[in-house]
Amino acid sequence: MLIASMLIFGTIGVFRRYIPLPSAFLAFARGILGGFFLLVFTRLRGKGITRRLPPRLLLRLALTGAMIGFNWMLLFEAYNHTTVAVATLCYYMQPTIVILLSPIVFREKLTGRKMACALISIVGMVLISGVVGSDGSRQQDPLGIFLGLGAAALYAGVVILNKKIQGADAGQRTTVQLLAAGIVMLPYLLLTDGFTGITFTPSTFFLVLVMGIVHTGTAYALYFGSMEGLAVQSIAVLSYIDPVSALLFSALLLKEPFTWMHMIGACLIIGAAMLSEMGQRNKQNG
Repeated sequence: MLIASMLIFGTIGVFRRYIPLPSAFLAFARGILGGFFLLVFTRLRGKGITRRLPPRLLLRLALTGAMIGFNWMLLFEAYNHTTVAVATLCYYMQPTIVILLSPIVFREKLTGRKMACALISIVGMVLISGVVGSDGSRQQDPLGIFLGLGAAALYAGVVILNKKIQGADAGQRTTVQLLAAGIVMLPYLLLTDGFTGITFTPSTFFLVLVMGIVHTGTAYALYFGSMEGLAVQSIAVLSYIDPVSALLFSALLLKEPFTWMHMIGACLIIGAAMLSEMGQRNKQNG
């Protein structure tokens, strides 16, 4: 189930390329469809949402959900300005951002291991950005890189705030956050005329449903369903199937260029994130 969920997450960039709709609208549709799917899934498992979560907790979850919504919007827009591979790797700078903020937010000591992981990720980011060996093509569009990094920063904020949220299991928390991610996009779309000019063809409608129900609701349900049968170390390692599969799908299905420089940068970013994650898990288990 975990591998299936990671492979589904890894194809979202490919699907976004074939949906001619604004990124904010896609974030809205993804949150609402995925949230309602998880709501039904959670209720079928006998776990309520609003009757068990106090208002103050719901408010905190709604705040992080809003951050998730804008995080999706930036990531979807990044796919429009650079390759799926580069946007995905920028997004996976999130662990590095958390590492660099941990001394301020959690009062944690920035160890040599963490500093090394952050430095390795930054070097990898420089390599995939095109600063080294750039050919000046659209694939190295700086806007796409900045949007991907902005999405990573927002998701890092969600990770940090989630560590401070207690009183809800992962399924309940994610259901509320997904619904909030969709709802917060509604006023944004209204204020920015985001609904203007939106037209649906049968194929577009189908792809939006797939992104909401499969890439969000089903993928998260599979992800949570796998938690009980796997060790945390296995979950940490297998979670990196997501970015690796995204790189492969972008190259094979979209025929996007992926140079040796990109490959080295990808290995540095993903390797550093895995090393940091495994080190944190070992510390917790110890």
